[in-house]
Amino acid sequence: MEEATKLTANPSVRCQQITAAQTVSLRHSVLWPDAPISHVILPEDAQGWHYGAFIVNDSSSDDHPIAVISLFVESCPQTDSEGDADAGKAIRFRKFACDPAYQGRGIGTSLLQHVLSVARAEFGGTLLWCDAREATKGWYQRRGLLPFGTTFWKGPVEYIRMKIDL
Repeated sequence: MEEATKLTANPSVRCQQITAAQTVSLRHSVLWPDAPISHVILPEDAQGWHYGAFIVNDSSSDDHPIAVISLFVESCPQTDSEGDADAGKAIRFRKFACDPAYQGRGIGTSLLQHVLSVARAEFGGTLLWCDAREATKGWYQRRGLLPFGTTFWKGPVEYIRMKIDL
């Protein structure tokens, strides 16, 4: 189901499918550096699709993505009293991380745009959603995602669910 490597809106970035193992180091160092590495390995990783962003023409980063994200076909929790949020097919993204040395350069945005396209075109998704850290809510909103539900905690970190129609 993997499409050919595609260039995203940021011409210096190449986004492509990677293995779950290629996501672990970056997930750990960015998202949960104080937790054991096992904390960022998901039981469902084997059923997911994983994507990484790489700098074009940088052979030193060929095996080490500078941003990672993982997709899973997973129903979206209810967003209101009217019923389920995903009347169509929902795709969840998890463990989205970008190396801090590369943040603010559009690389995460390019990777998110790439997986939006993949979720729609390759998986037939109609809705993409995630559990976002409350501190990143504004970043996601500027990229078209909307918050829903109430905030909740995972350990010491506050989260809010976010979604976007595909």
